[in-house]
Parts: sequence; structure tokens; C-alpha cells
Amino acid sequence: MSTSMRGPDPTPPTSVDHPVGSYLEVADSPEFAALRRTFRRFVFPMAALFLAWYLLFVLLSIYATDFMGTKVIGNIHLGLIIGLLQFVSTFVITTVYARWADRKFDPAAAELARRVHLTEDAR
Repeated sequence: MSTSMRGPDPTPPTSVDHPVGSYLEVADSPEFAALRRTFRRFVFPMAALFLAWYLLFVLLSIYATDFMGTKVIGNIHLGLIIGLLQFVSTFVITTVYARWADRKFDPAAAELARRVHLTEDAR
């Protein structure tokens, strides 16, 4: 979509490190594209891994009932342990994401926001 079809920019261009005006100009910027790429490179594989792990649990529950019913200790079955590991993996993924975001993603997003005056003070 060309700029002329979008209508007028809601804010006039400003000059920080380079001229950036509206949200659409920020969204079209190479910095924002790099930030989006960085996010997708982490989140999509992590989500695919978790969904595959969950699907494995569901498929084992349906088609490998003898395996899932294997007693480990007393009345604790392998299916229960794998089911509880679903919760553990959710917390692990959340922790890994939070650390990654604090270290890589959030500083880059904050720098872009600072450069385009989208900080909390400007809102």
C-alpha cells in the first residue's frame, strides 16, 4: 500500500536520529522490521516446539495407552508424569522467554521507542 493511499500522517515528522513521523513510518522502518524478525526467530520455534510436545502427549494418551499406563512408583503412571511435565515445560519456556526478552528484545524495542518518541512520557 502506498503512502498516498493511507491518508495524511497523524503526526508531523520529527528529527531525532532520523526523521520518523507516524506509526506507519515506524512500522515500515528497517529497525522495526529487524525487531519483528528477532521476535519471530525466537517465538515461532519455541511455540512449535511446545505444540509438538503437547501433541506428542495427546497422541500417546490416545494411541499408546499401555505405555502411558506403565506404573512407575505405586499408583503413579508414566502418563501422569508426562502430563505434569507439560506444566513444568510451560514454566521453563516462560522463564526462558522472559530472560531472552530482558536481554535482547526489550532493550532493542526501548531504543527504537526512544528514537521515535514513543516512550511513556509521550503517550
